[in-house]
Amino acid sequence: MLLQIYEPGQTPLPHENEQGLAVGIDLGTTNTVVALARDQKAEIVRDARGSGLVPSVVAYIDGADPLVGEMARRQLLDRPEIVVSSIKRLMGRGAADLARLGGQLPYELGAAAEGGMARLKIGARLLTPVEISADILRAVKERAELALGRNVDRAVVTVPAYFDDAARTATRDAARLAGLEVLRLVAEPTAAALAYGLDSKSEGVFAIYDLGGGTFDFSLLRLEKGVFQVLATGGDAALGGDDFDHAVAAKFLAERGGEFSRDEVKQALATARLAKECVSSQDPWEGELMLDAGDSSHSLTRAELEKLIEPLVARTLKIAAGVLEDAGVKPEAIDGTVLVGGSTRVPLVRAKVEEFFGKKPLADINPDEVVAVGAALQAEALTAGSDTLLLDVLPLSLGLETMGGIVEKIVERNTPIPVARGQDFTTYQDGQTAMSFHVVQGEREMADQTRSLARFELDGIPPMVAGAARIRVRFAVDADGLLSVSAEESTTGRQARVEVKPSYGLTEDEMADMLRASIDNAEADMERRLLTEARVEARRAINALEAALAVDADLLSEAERATIAAAQETLERAMSKSDRASIQGAAEALEQGTKFFAERRMDRGIRKALAGRNVAEIGG
Repeated sequence: MLLQIYEPGQTPLPHENEQGLAVGIDLGTTNTVVALARDQKAEIVRDARGSGLVPSVVAYIDGADPLVGEMARRQLLDRPEIVVSSIKRLMGRGAADLARLGGQLPYELGAAAEGGMARLKIGARLLTPVEISADILRAVKERAELALGRNVDRAVVTVPAYFDDAARTATRDAARLAGLEVLRLVAEPTAAALAYGLDSKSEGVFAIYDLGGGTFDFSLLRLEKGVFQVLATGGDAALGGDDFDHAVAAKFLAERGGEFSRDEVKQALATARLAKECVSSQDPWEGELMLDAGDSSHSLTRAELEKLIEPLVARTLKIAAGVLEDAGVKPEAIDGTVLVGGSTRVPLVRAKVEEFFGKKPLADINPDEVVAVGAALQAEALTAGSDTLLLDVLPLSLGLETMGGIVEKIVERNTPIPVARGQDFTTYQDGQTAMSFHVVQGEREMADQTRSLARFELDGIPPMVAGAARIRVRFAVDADGLLSVSAEESTTGRQARVEVKPSYGLTEDEMADMLRASIDNAEADMERRLLTEARVEARRAINALEAALAVDADLLSEAERATIAAAQETLERAMSKSDRASIQGAAEALEQGTKFFAERRMDRGIRKALAGRNVAEIGG
């Protein structure tokens, strides 16, 4: 069965009241692909020339509907100022994040949208990455409807395994704007495994090496009795074929010399992409770089390309080695490696992957189309009620900030999802009637080194002594990787809840940096955490002592009060420094020096409780 787009008038347009079809969509950095599965066989929706790739490029011409795909890409050389490409790299990013990139972006930034979402100045328009992605999705939706003669209103949309909550939410929002109900967000590596039918084959561990235009993902999947389980995942959301293009474009521009505008950089990148694709299949390439300031001749050989991109390919294999180490798996134990993404067509990439694993990778299915095929199969399974069991994992740990800025991790990274985890917390001060919660994501030990996701408050807690209240905090992550957090006080049933729809100020490409930083700073982070914990415990002891003195100071003589005050002062001096052993020693000294006071208070409490009661009453 060949699904082919028809010219207007060749097939009836879909009727609005028809039951819509569910498709699979790979919303890629460089290209977007849509597929439909029937009877567990998926086919790519192709145009009249047989191409299944829709370039993820949009051109915004004044007074006209957006152009999407090849027609838009053709505008790059002539009118680069109205063209947007590689928008996937900006999904989930906020205006503040993009402003920090400065001149690295080939776009001019406009005023931020409500909620901090970035907006780009494209021609006369101000557009968010969500709106631009929605235009791409709307175009492939219409493409599928023309090809199939039916409404398309549902889709499984794939996302990089390393997309965080902000980027996943942005993807879902874009689909909704395009008129699509998202049945599920599926990680691209998992979709690739589905496409190869690995779920129906013998059990084993498979690696998914996914090098697309803008992102790199590497995942290990264990297949057991038809169940997909992601053992570990890693990647870099700012590493892909676009970086190959940048390296080639930098070579060409350096050969020309001089300063270049944003639009000229876009033009150079378009030429660089053409040269890269040419030398990947034939050698060498010779051509013209046409800029506003004039044309120049350039050449590129495969050897030159490989020298330029070898450090980038090495980065991907370093990430792969880290994921294997996380999972405790040796390269030779991998049963197969699936290549995904158009950048895996580059001969150097295939050669290095084969060298790393010691065996030829699986590349039978077009790497540009394999993810869409898997998404389509999952869409059919979901609509037919025969959902394949997919156990994805969290890319980063989720937790709460506690006293002293310490992170208490509730759900660890690489935990299979969907998942729900709970933990009990308590109050820090006497009479505390409210508690604030700060939800964070990351691997570091202190909250200021992690990513803030949400804040919410639980009030109405009955006033009790510190430590008496019991507040159950529950984290729930659904199959799409989206998070909700709730808190409930046990005695009253008082609840608070937040659906974590992240601010678009979060950057998904910091995830790999955060993981690397957690490894590089593990020892220092742990020492800082232990120091902070010692200070928090010391402050808790001082607060408890001061509360006791406020009530029962009359139990002490002047000399005893002076001794306790001196021990307290010693502890507070130790807390102002960074010697954890000194703090713990001073806290122990204070505890030992106030034991007699605690005993006297206990005796007084017992006497009060027994006052006026006879022996018979006490005996019950």
